[in-house]
Amino acid sequence: METHSILIVCALLVGAASPQRVVTVQSGPLVRTEGSHVTIMCNVSGYKEGMEQDFEWSMYLPSVPDREIRIVSTAQPNYAYAVYSQRVNSKEISVERLSQDSSQLHITKVQARDQGLFECYTPNTDGRYLGSYSARTNLTVIPDSLTVTAPAQTLSKVEGDMLQLTCEVSRTTTQHTHLSVGWYLRSPEDAAAPPQELLTLSRDFVLRSGGPYRQRMAAGDLRLDKLSATSYRLTIHMLQPVDQGLLYCQASEWIQDPDGSWFAMTRKQSDKTQLRIQPTDRDFSIQVSTERRSFTAGEPLELRCTIEAQNVPERFFSVSWVFSSSPVAVVGPSAVPVLGPDYVAREAAGHMTVRKESPNVHLLKLQRLRPEDAGKYICRVTERERTPTGDFIDRSKRSRNVQITVQPLKSNITVVMTSNSSEVLEGDVVQLTCSVHSTTGPLSVSWQRTEEQTTGPPTEVASVDREGTVQPGPTCLDRYSYGEIRVEKARTDTYTLYLYNALPGDAGLYRCTATEWLQSGTEPELIWEKIGEKSVSKTITVKSVESSFVVSASSRTPSVTFGDSFDLQCLVKPRHSPRVPASVTWRFMPAAGAEGESPQGEFRDLVTFTREGTLQWGEQLLGLGTRTTVDRSHANTNFRLSVTRAGRREAGTYQCSAVLWRRNYDNSWSRVANRTSNLLGISVLQPVSKLRVQKANQSHVYLEDSRVRINCSVTAQTSLETQHAVMWYVRRAAGGEADELLLRIERSGAFEYGAYADEERLRRRVQAERLSPRLYALTLNRAEASDSGTYYCLVEEWLSDPDGVWYRLSRDSSGFTQVLVRQPEVRLQVEEAQSNVTVEESASIRLGCSIPSQSSRDSRFSVSWYVVRSEEEDDDDADVAGEEAGEPECVFSIGHDAVFGNGNCSPMEQPGPNSRLLFERMTSDQYNLTVQGARPSDAGRYFCHVEEWLLNPRNAWYRLATNDSGYTIVNVLQQESTLQSVVCANDSLFYFIFFYPFPIFGILLIAVLLVRYKSRGSSKSQEGKNGAPLLWIKEPHLSYSPTCLDPPALSLHPGSVD
Repeated sequence: METHSILIVCALLVGAASPQRVVTVQSGPLVRTEGSHVTIMCNVSGYKEGMEQDFEWSMYLPSVPDREIRIVSTAQPNYAYAVYSQRVNSKEISVERLSQDSSQLHITKVQARDQGLFECYTPNTDGRYLGSYSARTNLTVIPDSLTVTAPAQTLSKVEGDMLQLTCEVSRTTTQHTHLSVGWYLRSPEDAAAPPQELLTLSRDFVLRSGGPYRQRMAAGDLRLDKLSATSYRLTIHMLQPVDQGLLYCQASEWIQDPDGSWFAMTRKQSDKTQLRIQPTDRDFSIQVSTERRSFTAGEPLELRCTIEAQNVPERFFSVSWVFSSSPVAVVGPSAVPVLGPDYVAREAAGHMTVRKESPNVHLLKLQRLRPEDAGKYICRVTERERTPTGDFIDRSKRSRNVQITVQPLKSNITVVMTSNSSEVLEGDVVQLTCSVHSTTGPLSVSWQRTEEQTTGPPTEVASVDREGTVQPGPTCLDRYSYGEIRVEKARTDTYTLYLYNALPGDAGLYRCTATEWLQSGTEPELIWEKIGEKSVSKTITVKSVESSFVVSASSRTPSVTFGDSFDLQCLVKPRHSPRVPASVTWRFMPAAGAEGESPQGEFRDLVTFTREGTLQWGEQLLGLGTRTTVDRSHANTNFRLSVTRAGRREAGTYQCSAVLWRRNYDNSWSRVANRTSNLLGISVLQPVSKLRVQKANQSHVYLEDSRVRINCSVTAQTSLETQHAVMWYVRRAAGGEADELLLRIERSGAFEYGAYADEERLRRRVQAERLSPRLYALTLNRAEASDSGTYYCLVEEWLSDPDGVWYRLSRDSSGFTQVLVRQPEVRLQVEEAQSNVTVEESASIRLGCSIPSQSSRDSRFSVSWYVVRSEEEDDDDADVAGEEAGEPECVFSIGHDAVFGNGNCSPMEQPGPNSRLLFERMTSDQYNLTVQGARPSDAGRYFCHVEEWLLNPRNAWYRLATNDSGYTIVNVLQQESTLQSVVCANDSLFYFIFFYPFPIFGILLIAVLLVRYKSRGSSKSQEGKNGAPLLWIKEPHLSYSPTCLDPPALSLHPGSVD
C-alpha cells in the first residue's frame, strides 16, 4: 500500500491536468445489527475507458489497525485469508459486480467480529498511477435488541364484530434508530401468496394502509393506536369475511446512514393470530311471551316481543303492537313510542308502559286490566335495510296471536292485625298494624274500640278513606290535635294506628275494618263501588305504671382504695316513654367520723336528673365537685353516679330516689308515684401496697481510698405518683451492735444525716443520689477499712390522697450489701538473688537493694541494711554488748519519710561527715549503700530489709508489708605486715618517724641560713659591686601521703639552691 501511495504522488506531480482515478465507497460509519444482511457499495471513476475494473475487499480490526485482513476479490478466487475463507466459500460473504466500474460487498449474516474498517481497492489498469485506488468505510456491529411479541391465539368472530390486537415492540440500543410497526394478513388457503398489508406506522410516524383497506381506514373502521412507548393496538370495526386469516405484527428497526439514506437493520415478526369470521344471517324471527293469558280485572298484563336475529344492535328494527286490529303503539329504531289514540290517556295516567328493554326485547305493560282489554294481541316487526345502491328496503314479520281473557273483579281480601304488644305499660305507645292482602282496588280502613266489661256500642278511634285522608273519631279529637293519635300508611296495603302516652282507659277490644273499592265508568263520570269488606279484632291491655314502678341501687365496688373510681347505678324499672318521665335524685350521708361530720348524719341531695333531662346539683358536693360525673342511659332506666379519685370524704351511704311524672294534654305535669332505693355503703380504703425493693444480697470488696457505690432499686410500687423516703443503714462488721442510721432522704429530697455519720466523720465523704424515680445510690468516697460492714436501705412509700394529704403507705427494706474495705494486695518483692563480693582491705563495699514489684505506685519504702558477722571477726569489733554470734546487726537505715534511722534499726555507726557509709537512691526502686575503707571486721552476710508504707484516707502513714533481700556475702582480704603497714598501724611511731624530724631539720636549716646571711653581710659590698649573683637557698618541698600508705618523700625542686 505504501508503494501505491508513492506512485499516486508521483503521478500527481507529473501530470496534474490528466484525469485522475477516484474510488468511492459508502460513507461511514455504517451501523448494522448482528445477524443482519450488510451491503457496501464501491465505485471507481477516472480510469482508462474500455477496461473492466477489479475490486479487492479487505478490513482492519480496531485492535490491530495496521494489519490488513483480505476478504474477497473479483479477480482472485483464493484471495481471502483463513479467517474469512470458510465464509467466502459458503457464499456467506461475496462480492457482486453491478457494472464495469461498480461492485457491492455482501455479508448475509454479519457477526460482531466483523466490526472494523473496510477497504475497497481497485488495481491499476492505466499503465500509470494517478489518483486514488482505494477507499475505506467504518462498519459498526451492534447487538440485535429488537423484540416483537404478540400472543398466539385463535379467535372466532361474527361478521360485523370488532377486533382488537395488541403488539409489544421494544429495543434497547443506544443508537438513534426509528421503528416501523405494521399488521399483515396472510391467507390461510394460499401459504405462498404474499401477505396483505393492513395498516403500518412508518418510521416517520406516518400511518398508511394497504390498497384494499384504504377506504375502511378513511371510514374509521381500521385504526392503529400507540398505547405506550412499546405497545401498539390494531382495531378493526365491522369485521368482514375477507378479514379471515393469519394476522401478525411486523416491526423494523431503521437507522440513517451518513449519506442521509435510511437502512432497515433488522425486521421481526410476532406470533400469528388465527382469525375465523362467521358470516351473518339477515333473516329474523319474532316471538311474543307472557306469564299467563287469563287475568282478573285490575291485575297488570306484561307482553314481551323478542326479535331473534344476528347482530341485532347494528340493524334497524321497528316494533308495532296491535290489539284486535287496532294500533296500540309503535316503537321505531330510535326507541321512541308512538301511542294509538285510545291509549294516550291511559299512558298519561301511568296505567300503561311501552319501552325497549334491550336491543331485541320490547315490552307492553297494562297496569290495570279492564274487562274490555280482553282480546288478541299481535307484535309486528319491520326491518329497514340499506342496499349497496344506497336505497332502503323494508322487510316485515308478525307474531302469532296471543289471546288474553279478563275476568270481572271479585273481592278476596284478607285482613291481619298485629300490635307491638298485647300488654303495654302506661305511657308507652299502642301500635296496631292492619295488613290487607289480595287487594285489587283502593282501600278504606277504620279502627273502633270496645271497652272491657261493657256492652255499649264501640267507640270510633280513627279512619282512613280511599284517598288516604285520616279522620279521627269524635271522642278522640283532643288527643288527635295534641298528636297522641296518628295513622300511617306504610304501603298500599298496610295501615298502622299509633296511640301515644297510653292511659289505662285505652285498654279494650280494638277492631280493624278494611273496605275494598272499585272505580267504574270513564271520566268525567266515575263511580266508586264497594266490592268487599273484612274486619279483625285484638284485645289490648294497658298496665298501670305505679304497680310496676321499682327503683334499686347497686355498685360493683362497695370498697375502693384511695385514688380509685367507683360507679353507682340507679335502675328505674320498667322502661317508660318520654310522656311519663321520671326525676331521679342521688342522696349521700357521710360516714361517721368523716371530716366535719357528726356520728349521726343525715342524707343530703347530691344531684337530680329532672323530668326535662337537665341536672340540678345539691348542696353536698363530692370531691369538691370536680371528680364527680353523672350520666344516664338512652332509655332513661339507668342513672349512674361516678366518682373518680375517691378519698375519705367520699366514704358513706348513698341512696337513690325517683319520682314518676305524667304529662297532661294541657302540658301540665301530674305526680304519679315516688320510690326510694336501697342503701349503698361505700368504703374508701388505703390501697394495698405493692412496694417491693430489690432483695438480692451482694458482697463487694474495695481497696482503701476507692469509691464505694451501693444501689437501692425499687422493683415495684403501688402507683406512678408514689414518692419515696429512703434511709440508709449500716451494720458494723464486728456484730452485736444495733444498726446505725447513716442518712435519710425525705420524699421532698431533703437530707438528714444520722449520728453514725457524725461519729465516723462521714458527712464529707458520703453522697446520696437519685439516679431515676426507682433507683437510689449511696456513695462513700475515699473508703477506709473502718467503713467495712453491712449496708442496706429502708424505703418508705408515700402517697397523696385525692384531697392532697400525704400519708405513708408502707415500708420495705432492701437486701444486704456486704462491703469489705481492705488494704491493697501485697505485691512487694525484693531481689532475692545471692551474690559474693570480695574486696581488699581499705577498698569500698557496694551493696545494692532492688525492688522489682510494689503493691501501689504511691508506696514509699523504708530501707535498712543488716549484716550477720562471721565467727572469725576480730576481738576489737566483738565487744558489742548483748549480741550473740550470728544475730543480724543494723548497718544503715532510712525511713519512708527520708529520715535516716528508724525505731527498728539502730546502726552502730551514726551517719555524718566522717562516716564511712555512703547512701544513694538511684531510682524509686533502686537503693545503694557503699561502705568505704573496708576492714576485715566488715566481712559478713549483708541483706536489706524493706518496709512498704502507704498513706491512708485520713492522711496517716501505715506499714503495709515487709520483705528481705537475698544475702550478699562480703569477704575482706587482709594486707601482709610490712614496714609501711607496721609504721602506719602505730600512731606514735608514725609521728616519731615522719612528723617530728621535720621541725628539727627546719630549725637547723634556718640557723644555717642565718649564719650564712650574716657572714656574707660583711662581704656584700664587695660582691655586690662586682655584680656577682647572690647565693639564694629556697625552702625544700616536702610531700607525703596522708593515708600512710606510702612513706613521705622529701624532694628538692629545681631552683631550691642556686
